[in-house]
Amino acid sequence: MPAIGSRAPDVSLVVMKLRNVSFANWMGKRKVLNIFVSVDTPVCAKSVIEFDRLGADVDDIALLMVSYDLPFAHRRFQEEHELTTVVGLSAIRHAGFGENYGVQIVEGPLAGMFSRAVVVLGENNTIVHREHIEDISTEPDYGAAFRALGITIDE
Repeated sequence: MPAIGSRAPDVSLVVMKLRNVSFANWMGKRKVLNIFVSVDTPVCAKSVIEFDRLGADVDDIALLMVSYDLPFAHRRFQEEHELTTVVGLSAIRHAGFGENYGVQIVEGPLAGMFSRAVVVLGENNTIVHREHIEDISTEPDYGAAFRALGITIDE
């Protein structure tokens, strides 16, 4: 994973409206990247729902949910769970995200997908926190991600 204090590799991902976006779309905002296998797995789904809940009252952050899920799956999931805070982003069109962020699974049944990780970026896209979760059945440390931005949350 990129080092804390380094500039985050910019990427192009696909939003639910099938447009390509990059971090420039959230210029000046702090960003939390929740990286995971799929919204259709229990722990990944829980993490997306939890980030949406925890970030609901925070105005100046972008909560970016990144996976290989199709944009349609992100939209279905957000509508099904009435999520309003998180942004679903798909890596389907652009190779390189997994390698740039050190989350590409390279072997086993999930090869090609992303392992679970959280990367937090300051306004200038400098990495201020990172967590790589070896066991994909484990949730991220939500509190640590928000604390890296100076935000205290009730977990």
